[in-house]
Parts: sequence; structure tokens; C-alpha cells
Amino acid sequence: MIDVIIAGGGPTGMMLAGELRLHGVGVVVLEKDAEPTRQVRSLGLHARSIEILDQRGLLGRFLAHGRRYPGAGHFAGIDRPWPEHLDTAHGYVLGIPQPVTDRLLAEHAAGLGADIRRGSEVAGLQQDPGGVTVDLTDGTKLRARHLVGCDGGHSRVRKLLGVPFPGEPAENEWLRGEMELTAPPEEVKAVVERVRSTQKGFGVGPAGSGLHGVVVPAAGVAEDRAVPPTLEEVKRQLRAIAGTDFGVHSPRWLSRFGDATRQAEHYRVGRVFLAGDAAHVHPPLGGQGLNLGIQDAFNLGWKLAAELSGWAPAGLLDTYHAERHPVAADVLNNTRAQSELMAAGPGPQAVRRLLTELMDFDVVSRFLVGKITAIGIRYDFGGGPDLVGRRLRDMPLARGRLYGLMHRGRGLLLDRTGSLSIRGWEGRVDGVLDGSDELDQPAVLIRPDGHVAWAGADQPGLDAQLLRWFGTPSTGAPTTAR
Repeated sequence: MIDVIIAGGGPTGMMLAGELRLHGVGVVVLEKDAEPTRQVRSLGLHARSIEILDQRGLLGRFLAHGRRYPGAGHFAGIDRPWPEHLDTAHGYVLGIPQPVTDRLLAEHAAGLGADIRRGSEVAGLQQDPGGVTVDLTDGTKLRARHLVGCDGGHSRVRKLLGVPFPGEPAENEWLRGEMELTAPPEEVKAVVERVRSTQKGFGVGPAGSGLHGVVVPAAGVAEDRAVPPTLEEVKRQLRAIAGTDFGVHSPRWLSRFGDATRQAEHYRVGRVFLAGDAAHVHPPLGGQGLNLGIQDAFNLGWKLAAELSGWAPAGLLDTYHAERHPVAADVLNNTRAQSELMAAGPGPQAVRRLLTELMDFDVVSRFLVGKITAIGIRYDFGGGPDLVGRRLRDMPLARGRLYGLMHRGRGLLLDRTGSLSIRGWEGRVDGVLDGSDELDQPAVLIRPDGHVAWAGADQPGLDAQLLRWFGTPSTGAPTTAR
């Protein structure tokens, strides 16, 4: 029997596969496409996703293929500099095309031993108390202890589960692609500046290798967005919106996307979970979608591994929905707001001008940047200092740096008191007698996903949170003995 089957080999699925393999969990990834897609659905990674890569020792390979854009994240396309001294060591957007992100995460998962099967698609599923049986479109069957649907906005896993997916259907649609053009650069720049003064959903810009990325509003909403537009359709819309088609030709790929906004009511049904676009879809405003999926995987991975390793405390798997559903709901809310602010009517534009002025206030700018980058997230752990429930930024320690201690995907007790014990939890939590001048706490217990579970100096308080997040100690009852 397979430990975990992951349906969908995009960034969410591959991130999850890597997280599970860190803990020795057997993983099979089923990806319906026989070859990796060339479509660029996302252009960058935000601070929290960059932190996640750093926490697992992956950031170097991503930096080698990307470009840093300090303060480049925009809310509703409003161009304002980020506030200084954000609570992150990575105050930039990493510009990197999604196919590259997909490839690097797939290489990471495969390097850890994940079994990636391309050209394989889920057709049906049945679950029982012992596991999940997955039917594939080629007629074969697989059996696993758990199944995770990371198979996109049209998720077959979600539909087979019958999980409601309430929200709003697409009211607007855009055409996009990468193609060559014959118009001179100065003409392209002038036209784009003119059109974007009223059409924020329009853009033409260099995409490398002599190609240009094009995004243009469609004439209407297609019945089936899986059917790509034709080059002639793109040309027609460019002429209608910009007055020129820029001489576009030789497209590398073409696609369409809409502004549907929906969220699954449940992220878990028994032994089956939903993550990434299978759990939530929204307009790509703020560039949050891919990042949200990676962060879903980072939250779920260690919890599912704990369950399969036999030490997960009761209810740990249910915290995945409890923590991640509100985060996605907030993203849906802010993309709805951004959509309204980008509308061309006089009312939305008046509100946009007002918000533009408000963003000159540091507290407003910091709040919105925290939403877009996900560094402002605080999970509700039921009280405690403000630090509890938040993730920690990377920071220097007396010996090295914080994120350098988190590559194995285990919990971490960062203790500068020298009087606290993790005896019985050593295989799940690393204890480090070290601290940082940037951390105003004597000790912190950090979950494998980087969020602070406890802060203080008392052993009974630490023991309670070790039990809550890391289960019963292997050597019996908690003890204060070192």
C-alpha cells in the first residue's frame, strides 16, 4: 500500500511530495499531463514562499534562476514602495516563471524519492476505514492510506468527493500567451502606458528568448476556458482594446483565465484532502495563487507525515482546514477588493485614488504588503504572546542562522535559558541551546512549518505545547529533567 497519493504535479503537489519525503513517507504523484506545461501562469514568488524555500535549503537553486525585485508587490496594481524594515529577511518578489518553479520543485521531490507518474489521471475514488482506492483513467487501481487532491481549480478529486465549491462564477475573462511581435519597442511602450491608464488588466512586455508576454481582456466569458484562444482572437482583442495588434505572430502558447472566486467548504473528507487551486480559486491579482498553494502544502506535509509515523496527537490533521481555510478566505476577500479597485467606472476609480493616498501611510502600506506576501498571517492557537501563531523571519543566531536549522522539517526548540528539556520528543523536535538578539523571548518552540507554537521559559508550558503539537513523548510522561 502507498502511504500518500498526490493527484496533481504542479507546485502544490510537488511541494507536498517533497515535504512528505523529508519524513520518509512513501509518495506517488499522479500528473495527467504527459509533459511539463510551458504555460506561464505565475511570474513570481512572494516573501513567505521564499522563506519556505529557505527553510528547506532550496532557495539557492531558485535564486540562480530568478531575479529579485525589491518592493515589487502591488495591491490592485497601485505602484507604491514597500515600507522599510519589513518583518522578513526576504523583502522582495522573486521573479521566476512558473515552469521553472514547477521543474525545481519536481526535481527536489524526485531527488528525495517521490514516484512521479506523468500521463496518469484520477478517474474515481473510494475510501474506507483502512485507506483510499484510486481508479485511474487507464483502468488500473492504486491503494493508499491517504489521497491529496492538488489537481487544480477543476479538481476531479474535489468533484468525486462531492465537496461544495461555493462562490462567484467568472464575469470577466482575459487572453494571455507568449508570442513574437513586429512593432518597435518604443511603440509598444507608448501604447501600453496609454491603455493601462484605464485598463489595468492589459499588458505587453518582454518574456525572454525574443518573445513577449501578452495579456488582454477577452470579448466575453468562454463556455470552456480549457480551450485556448486562437491567435486571431488575440489579435482581434488587441486591436479592439489598444488600436493595434503589434504584429503578433508565432505564439509559443495561448490560454485564457477568468475571475471566478470559489472556496471548498471542506479541505478534508476522511482520508482525502484538498490543497492549492483544488481548494480555492480567485483572480490572479497580487500574484497570490501559486504562493497560497505552496503554503497549503507546507502546512499539511508535516502533519500528514506525523499521522503516518504514528505520533500525531489527536486532531492534528483537522488543524490543516482550521488554519488554512481562513487564510484562503482572506485571499479571496482581498482579490475581490482588488478587482473592484481595478474597474474602470468613476466610483471604483475614486476609491482607488483614495486608497493610493492612504498607502502613503506606513501602517496601511505595511498591512497590505503583509496580506499580499502572507508574512502577516497569524494562526489562532488560542492565546499567548502575539508571537505565538506567527511564523518567524530568518535571523542570525550565535552559531549560524535560524532557517539553517530547519532544513530537516522537524520542530525546533530555540532555547537560551539552558534549563528546558525536550526529552522524549528528540526524534520530532530539535533542541538548540542558542538565541538571537532579534528575538525578545527566552525560548520558543517552532513547528516544522515555521510557526511559533509556544514562547516563554517554563517547562510545564513547554510540555503542554509539545504534547499538543508533537504527541506523547516516546519515553513516557513529560519531565523537567535535562
